[in-house]
Amino acid sequence: MTARPSRVLIARLDNAGDVLLAGPTVRAVAERSDRVTMLVGPVGRAAAALLPGVDEILVFDAPWSGFAPPPVSTSAVADLVASVAAADIDEALVLTSFHQSPLPLALLLRLAGVGRIAAISVDYPGSLLDVRHQAPDGLHEVERGLSLAAALGHRLPAGDNGALAVRRPLPTPSLERPYVVVHPGASVPARAWAPARCAALVDALAADGWQVLVTGSPGERSLTATVAGPPRQGVVDLGGRTDLAGLAGVLDGASVVVCANTGPAHLAAAVGTPVVSLFAPVVPASQWAPWGVPVVVLGDQTIACAGCRARTCPVPGHPCLAAVDVVDVVEAVTRLSAASHDHHAADRQRLPGSALSGLGAR
Repeated sequence: MTARPSRVLIARLDNAGDVLLAGPTVRAVAERSDRVTMLVGPVGRAAAALLPGVDEILVFDAPWSGFAPPPVSTSAVADLVASVAAADIDEALVLTSFHQSPLPLALLLRLAGVGRIAAISVDYPGSLLDVRHQAPDGLHEVERGLSLAAALGHRLPAGDNGALAVRRPLPTPSLERPYVVVHPGASVPARAWAPARCAALVDALAADGWQVLVTGSPGERSLTATVAGPPRQGVVDLGGRTDLAGLAGVLDGASVVVCANTGPAHLAAAVGTPVVSLFAPVVPASQWAPWGVPVVVLGDQTIACAGCRARTCPVPGHPCLAAVDVVDVVEAVTRLSAASHDHHAADRQRLPGSALSGLGAR
């Protein structure tokens, strides 16, 4: 084993959900490091601030990442190299998904003087990586990150089961309990259930006696207003009314969260709340489903176009999610709420790994 590094950088340049999935890796690295710097994109900054073990955050809007990447900027690249050099990093882990290359960032980290750089890379890295780790195909994103950390000698501390987690205390909303959260939005349209279905779900849950909270970003206010419907008893539209930490507090108090494969699904897992995952199989559920909490995955995971990584579904009717009926979701909420334990207890036991059920067409 190499000498204990004192300053380690962990990079994850994707969305907030991707950053949250890096949380167990951060804790493993923090266990034997003096300082952990997290390098994220602008949309991942708030998530990085919630992760236990992160001491410093650097932000870089990478021209090779995200849904609307910026143009290549000499000054932005120079600023990143200077910031990393000033942080005096001993070791860097570049976390990526299976379809991404770590090499553009590895080059910049090398220019910044980072002495030891590690990543999982299909492509030949030349002198850009000191550790080119090989990981089996199909690993969940959490396992993938922990695998890379272990290759460098970083392991979770004793008693840490590898679940997602956030810094506490969280903002505590004044909301009547019990309640279910319905989060209708997604980072791309191909992952979202139809707004009309979400609205029908809110009606059905309210009719069952649930208090229903509809959540969304500031850019999703129109969507949440449509889904929540007219003001009425038992339904609250929180669209645009919380930042990420505030949303974490809302999800922490929920009995169940219903959402697509998007950041709030992983935020719900990070606060220990069960999730009904309306999972369009544009990527595999086995690699991206909420981690470490009871989960029911709904959606046709065996459809012929599974794995397409589409941002907008090219198939008329969006059949993978159209196969899910409101009744299916209500039944899943009932199952998870009945089995749910008090996740606010400090000594709660959480499921190791990803507890998936309900896979396949519904």
